[in-house]
Amino acid sequence: MNEEEHTRVIRSIPIDLITVLNPRARNKRVFSELVSSIAHLGLKKPITVSERDGGTAFDLVCGQGRLEAFVALGQKEIPAVVISASPEDCYVMSLVENLARRHHSPIELVSEIGNLKKRGYSTAQIAAKIDFSPEYVYAICYLLEHGEERLLSGVERGIIPHSIAMEIARAKDTDVQRALAEAYETGAIPGNQIVAIRRIVEQRNLTGKSLRSASRRSQSKKTVTSGALIRAYRKEADRQKLVVKKATLAQERLIFVVNALRTLLADPRFLQMLRQEELHTVPRVLADRIELLGG
Repeated sequence: MNEEEHTRVIRSIPIDLITVLNPRARNKRVFSELVSSIAHLGLKKPITVSERDGGTAFDLVCGQGRLEAFVALGQKEIPAVVISASPEDCYVMSLVENLARRHHSPIELVSEIGNLKKRGYSTAQIAAKIDFSPEYVYAICYLLEHGEERLLSGVERGIIPHSIAMEIARAKDTDVQRALAEAYETGAIPGNQIVAIRRIVEQRNLTGKSLRSASRRSQSKKTVTSGALIRAYRKEADRQKLVVKKATLAQERLIFVVNALRTLLADPRFLQMLRQEELHTVPRVLADRIELLGG
């Protein structure tokens, strides 16, 4: 439904005739500031409602915060832009407006996409309504359906590309690590982003897909036995030993590469070959190590 189809009229509407189709939780501090602003400066922008039942009732399209502020101030009526729209269209317009307000939490934002999906809209229809790509909407719906709140949060914060998040949700842990390594080697994802993604994946493996799973576990009153503590200690000790082993192996390989490269750089024929191939530099890390060895 486009703007030309709406008959836009500003009227003073009794607050008790307005139904909020898509209620939202409000930040208390922000709401308090809104109430204070309206009390001192008045309402800068009217709310938007849709008339139904011959004007005896109205559905809220946008402006829940302003409406609740008027209620808090003891007002009985509120200025509103009156449009003609079905309850279904009002609900969708309200969802779209919420999606456009980026101060909502990541899970709230993607939940709106999930709400549209539940109401029977296709991926293409949702993408058209909220101006997102169909691929993005499909990924969000997939992650929502599989309870991947932790990955969804990473997507909305820009840490994980939506395509990578969906691959992580589908893959085994070993496949995830391999895919991240390949993405780093090919330059598809920068190294600092790989580190951030791995942290999210490790947290997901440790505490679960949900952002609330960790808090639920922390609230558990299950008795911790000495045997459980010993097992946890041994597991952590084994993990640290593995880390040390990997670090030692990586160091040995690096020393081998440095020594081999140092020997090659001392060979005039190798240097001539590098010049012919127009290879005039080496990675800074290797150059510094070669210089320390006197190369």
